[in-house]
Amino acid sequence: MSRLVVLAFLFILFMGCSPQDNDISEAVAKTGTDTAARKAPASGITENQGKPDTIVIAADPWCPHNCEAGSDHEGYMVDLARDILGEAGYTVDYVNLSWARALQMTREGRLDAVVGAFITDAPDFVFPDTPQGHSSIALFTHPDNTWHYGGIESLHDQQLLVINGYSYTEELDRYIEEHLADQEKVLVISGPSPLNRAIGLLEQNRTDIFVEDEYVMAWWAKSTGKAVNPPRDSGLIGVTDAFVAFSPVREDAKELAQLLSEGTRQRIADGRAQQILGKYGLTLWKEAP
Repeated sequence: MSRLVVLAFLFILFMGCSPQDNDISEAVAKTGTDTAARKAPASGITENQGKPDTIVIAADPWCPHNCEAGSDHEGYMVDLARDILGEAGYTVDYVNLSWARALQMTREGRLDAVVGAFITDAPDFVFPDTPQGHSSIALFTHPDNTWHYGGIESLHDQQLLVINGYSYTEELDRYIEEHLADQEKVLVISGPSPLNRAIGLLEQNRTDIFVEDEYVMAWWAKSTGKAVNPPRDSGLIGVTDAFVAFSPVREDAKELAQLLSEGTRQRIADGRAQQILGKYGLTLWKEAP
């Protein structure tokens, strides 16, 4: 199947976060798996050398792309990776950490991969050729706020709320970097549940704008029963592919990325991808959960 067709499929998925990361062993234990990663996920690849068929992937919850580790629905990207890598003989452990921590540990080789990554999140990581998901990034405000995004210049008198370690779009990333020292313009949060905290700040009118994936916000509204009067979508700022991206330290990272690319294409072609999407109430013809 051509790259164009694959991207069209992922576009439909949606053109259009996590436990304290100071105890990673506990986070892995919550997945209910019994692998080398349970013994010492913080040491990742080094201590997994005796069990090279175990791959530990991490992220903060970003449902439905990747959700709570150990839950019945861990996210369609996690399910897809587990299905593909499992068929090849690997065991996949998925853990929740703050995004910044997950990136740092994967870059150091203490974890094997991250899930839900944009290329701009970690350009030094090893990415599959074919994306496992797609993200549509927008700006959200309090439902009573009438502000609308009109380009980067429209942010000058607003406080923008972002999550530590996240990449959004190249243009917005530059804006954030330029104004990072000014909390009146850019407010950075992190911690065990950044999405819920960000929405709480919006609801309390303690910030002006929050950047998030439209699909994630739609899923949040449905799963929390807050579909009425949710944060207001004030404008799309960009779309991008999302991936399971492997540590540059892992010697077989390119082989694993190729395996994931081929497996993703194959499952799109034979319908197994749709079976995975169906667990989340998603089909090729629906743009929202």
